[in-house]
Amino acid sequence: MLYSFALSCKLKAAVGSLQSRFCPRFTRAASQTKYLPVICSSFKSTAVRHWSNIPFITVPLSRTHGKSFVHRSELKHAKRIVVKLGSAVVTRGDECGLALGRLASIVEQVSVLQNQGREMMIVTSGAVAFGKQRLRHEILLSQSVRQALHSGQNQLKEMSVPVLEARACAAAGQSGLMALYEAMFTQYSICAAQILVTNLDFHDDQKRRNLNSTLHELLRMNIVPIVNTNDAVVPPPEPNSDLQGVNVISIKDNDSLAARLAVEMKADLLIALSDVEGLYDLPPGSDDAKLIDIFYPGDQQSITFGTKSRVGIGGMEAKVKSALWALQGGTSVVIANGTDPKVTGHVITDIVEGKKVGTFFSEVKPAGPTVEQQAEMARSGGRTLSSLLPQQRAEIICHLADLLTEQKEDILAANKKDLEVAISGGRLSQPLLKLLSLSPSKLNSLSIGLRQIAVSSQDSVGRVIRRTRIANNLELEQITVPIGVLLVIFESRPDCLPQVSALAIASGNALLLKGGKEASNTNQILHRLTQEALSIHGVKDAVQLVSTREEVEDLCRLNQLIDLIIPRGSSHLVRDIQRAAKGIPVLGHSEGVCHVYIDQEASIEKVIKIIRDSKCEYPAACNAMETLLVHRDLLRSPLFDQIIDMLRVEQVKIHAGPKFASYLTFSPSEVKSLRTEYGDLECCIEVVDSMQDAIDHIHKYGSSHTDVIVTENEETAEYFLQHLDSACVFWNSSSRFSDGYRFGLGAEVGISTARIHARGPVGLEGLLTTKWVLRGDGHSVADFSEQGSMKYLHENIAVTHRTSS
Repeated sequence: MLYSFALSCKLKAAVGSLQSRFCPRFTRAASQTKYLPVICSSFKSTAVRHWSNIPFITVPLSRTHGKSFVHRSELKHAKRIVVKLGSAVVTRGDECGLALGRLASIVEQVSVLQNQGREMMIVTSGAVAFGKQRLRHEILLSQSVRQALHSGQNQLKEMSVPVLEARACAAAGQSGLMALYEAMFTQYSICAAQILVTNLDFHDDQKRRNLNSTLHELLRMNIVPIVNTNDAVVPPPEPNSDLQGVNVISIKDNDSLAARLAVEMKADLLIALSDVEGLYDLPPGSDDAKLIDIFYPGDQQSITFGTKSRVGIGGMEAKVKSALWALQGGTSVVIANGTDPKVTGHVITDIVEGKKVGTFFSEVKPAGPTVEQQAEMARSGGRTLSSLLPQQRAEIICHLADLLTEQKEDILAANKKDLEVAISGGRLSQPLLKLLSLSPSKLNSLSIGLRQIAVSSQDSVGRVIRRTRIANNLELEQITVPIGVLLVIFESRPDCLPQVSALAIASGNALLLKGGKEASNTNQILHRLTQEALSIHGVKDAVQLVSTREEVEDLCRLNQLIDLIIPRGSSHLVRDIQRAAKGIPVLGHSEGVCHVYIDQEASIEKVIKIIRDSKCEYPAACNAMETLLVHRDLLRSPLFDQIIDMLRVEQVKIHAGPKFASYLTFSPSEVKSLRTEYGDLECCIEVVDSMQDAIDHIHKYGSSHTDVIVTENEETAEYFLQHLDSACVFWNSSSRFSDGYRFGLGAEVGISTARIHARGPVGLEGLLTTKWVLRGDGHSVADFSEQGSMKYLHENIAVTHRTSS
């Protein structure tokens, strides 16, 4: 082991050597000074460092050590981090040699965090595996030489490699392992130093102080310590000597070493990488095994541990004990998978960013259920909800509609608090403030819409779509059923909560709601009223409001619990969710680039009215006009002048398309992109040569949301309606009609531009899927073979009953 009192001279020389390698400005005179000078910018403790090839700004990190982090979101504040690499992470599948690609990826992530100003330490396995590879090679080479000398021939007998003793392998592999780490870290202009320890080094106070001093000195100089047990001399672990208290921990494997080191060095975070995703309540691979997101002290009784990994001397039980010991000492812990090629390249940085990776150990148990528990509660409640009679689901919705008007004052008071916070913070634009604001008229409209949904829900779930007589006494039905658990993510619009809740109740779906924090007070009271309405038939849990610090990206990974994600918000939000969703379908539109085309045979009165309503009535809406297409023949007509005058009066900023700009001597600012969704009092004007040119333009630059033609020519209009491929296509009407309430659907969960399942405003029907029900009388497929006694009939049966019998 290396100690500071014995190493001071060697350390100065080593650092001088490193400085001469990485910093040519380090002079001979500086190397001869008595104390280690801070000459090279690599070792300066300033805001800007140049240790890597490119200058970077360090992350301001400061934290008083003493208590572990409570939430994952706080992990980004971790300054001193220990990364423990288990044997299964470092070694290859054949247990002979190192997984070089995996190791290089881990070194890169550690380097990124080091260059952010954090202090990184690595506790690594791998010396035995690396030494085994070297010794096997040497033995085989030696045997082949001896056999060649004895036989005098080139034909060699079959050679067998003897069982190699682990300590010998460790002795042969330690230097090579460290050389590999040095070579990898050098690629990022980072220096690494090796520390070998044994259990005795922690029990001797002087040795422990020396180790502590050495590690602090290395961290001060931005060097990454690579720590490992000295397996060449370490004695076998003593039974029943592990984890005996806060001040005593037996170093019997690298899990306990990492925990001891983390507490000794007052590390903020310990990341333990293994070959499993984290901690499961049952052995991984078991049918009912569930990954535990957050583990709390005292939860050990609910865990059944399996066998240890294929290599190493520890197991998950040892990892949990070590993690709890470190947690008790004030260090946060995350156990995660370091072998999965899909995540290895970013697992460490993801953990530090607070993403839901692996199992996070926390001392503070939240008061409410986790989001996973909420999803399970919602699914259970949703199944009960779908089994209710249609009249009972309608009663729930009508009761919610009554509560919206009866509790109007409380709702508006909560909404006023949200508005005051948003206005004082100055973070929301005027269009978003308008979305956030509720009024008595809005609540009345909501109540009316909910009653429409209640009426339409009478024959929704269990409706027979198709009946077929397959054969005598063998009948098939296709019936409507709920999708399952819906996750609806919405921002800045609390009126979405009762709308979506009513649609979910009507369709028998369970619902998870994640609202924007800017509407937290309003969302809470609306959710309370929703659960009050659900309680009249005992299905309160069917609708859940996620109020934890759950990130949207983490919610999108719950593919085992969520069946459909519906984003309600900006195009940026929708795109982020579509990218983040892991195996869960997303219903929505990424952009609302809506067009209005003015044909040469358009009516002046209709044109002005439709353009004003489409653009100016609510410019932040996804169904607002963003691009105005004008037929070339109208460009210098009185109609075009009136359009421009109206837009100026309404204070709409105009951007000129390329063709339109070419007609003008002095044009407005030319548009940067014809695919822009402005979401404000701005729009693009472009010139087209014909109606077909308008269709081609919309197909190329539109988002398949809502597009409009204004013309008095019925033949032209019908061609446009039939040939334009958008979710909503209108003739002589505002694009703002693209809305579930205006369509008579009562409400909508969103507008979909997808081509599968639902398209356009998605109401009650869009939240249903189907299942097939077959009723027979001992039928088998063999009955219909050539030698069988039955024939297929495949007769359509009229659907006389609306619901399945």
